[in-house]
Amino acid sequence: MPKRILTGVVTSNQNEQTVTVSVERRFQHPVMKKIIRKSKKYRAHDEKNTFNVGDQVSIQECAPKSKTKRWEVIVG
Repeated sequence: MPKRILTGVVTSNQNEQTVTVSVERRFQHPVMKKIIRKSKKYRAHDEKNTFNVGDQVSIQECAPKSKTKRWEVIVG
């Protein structure tokens, strides 16, 4: 099964080797037909602490690294 890849913006990098990435998705409401924006935060593994707040990054699914980390940063 292929691993999912998502693109988002780094919102926090305070923890060691971890960044919080906010991923926004847009979809059309089934009844109202209005475009809705929803966002979700993912905690991703950043091995070398290279990313800062505001950076656009891509994250990929991986094996669990900790209790909350199931993603890793692949591209800046």
